[in-house]
Amino acid sequence: MSDRSFLEWPFFETRHKELAEALDQWAGKELSAIDHGDTEAACRSLVAMLGAAGWLQYSGAEAGQKLDVRSLCLIRETLARHDGLADFAFAMQGLGTGAISLSGTAEQQSDWLPQTRSGAAISAFALTEPQSGSDVANSTMTATRDGDDYVLNGEKTWISNGGIADVYTVFARTGEAPGARGLSAFIVPAGLPGFDVAERLQVMAPHPLARLTFTDCRVPASAMIGEPGKGFGIAMAVLDVFRSTVAAAALGFARRALDEAVTRVSTRRVQGAPLADLQMVQGRIADMAVDVDASALLVYRAAWAKDMGAARVTREAAMAKLFATDQAQKVIDMAVQLHGGDGVRIGETVERLYREIRALRIYEGASDVQRVVIARQTLGGIT
Repeated sequence: MSDRSFLEWPFFETRHKELAEALDQWAGKELSAIDHGDTEAACRSLVAMLGAAGWLQYSGAEAGQKLDVRSLCLIRETLARHDGLADFAFAMQGLGTGAISLSGTAEQQSDWLPQTRSGAAISAFALTEPQSGSDVANSTMTATRDGDDYVLNGEKTWISNGGIADVYTVFARTGEAPGARGLSAFIVPAGLPGFDVAERLQVMAPHPLARLTFTDCRVPASAMIGEPGKGFGIAMAVLDVFRSTVAAAALGFARRALDEAVTRVSTRRVQGAPLADLQMVQGRIADMAVDVDASALLVYRAAWAKDMGAARVTREAAMAKLFATDQAQKVIDMAVQLHGGDGVRIGETVERLYREIRALRIYEGASDVQRVVIARQTLGGIT
């Protein structure tokens, strides 16, 4: 059982502790039965299960409500500790409709959020392009006004839930100004003429990922989220919220790795004594525990600040993501080391964690991008 004392920290209210404990019990009972042999089928099942159990209600917020970032982080941490694909399924329901939650009209919210929050529809966030991963301002996909429609042309890649999503938030250049000021956001349902899944992308920790193409794909002007040319700001506001939750998922992976390592060194005997009796091993466990708690402090500081009304938590979220993902990689690597040969055996928990953590240091802003963000915020002064 993972250490739960952090739930007593002043970042949390009673409802947060109750949420974390209820989800932990549910996940322990329900997630072990998921067959990961078919990744896309597993994701569909997980979205349906999370929706039926009510957990997806936290993934979006309708008019007059706010996203509860502490709850989002607690859910992602707990799910990641139990099952990385379950965390992915939950996270994408929030990220995919984050722009609708934060900037959508009442009609857009009523059309889609009840579906994604119930698990009836799967969502995706289509921002990355082949030549503009972290450099969103240089996106080249276009959306050209034609009467009452916009016509989309271009390509998106590394899109999570690509190929299985029912609705996509797509960012394209509408040309109001150069660079970041000329992007807009659109709601694009799957299956429209000219919208194709060009390629399924395979990665070392299987998730549904795809490259998408848009060829004269028409959407009504009412599909635009927010105002023309405001898409970059919308995308950054979404990432401002959900970047902290990536750090929370990394924290969940790290907690599980620490649990597995503690069990291993307590039960594995060398020369008649447990591994845990060795001072070198105790030192490793201590380092892992410090990294986990330090990550948790950064994660929940960022989430608390946003929930307390901070307009932006760009610096805090970037710090949380950078530190929690990088340190989780180290914690998991040490857990593998402490498992010896069993640590690299396919099917072992720490082997799975080793594959799952690596992507978190890349998506939603790679570690070096977070360093740039933190440096600019620090050098430019914090307002």
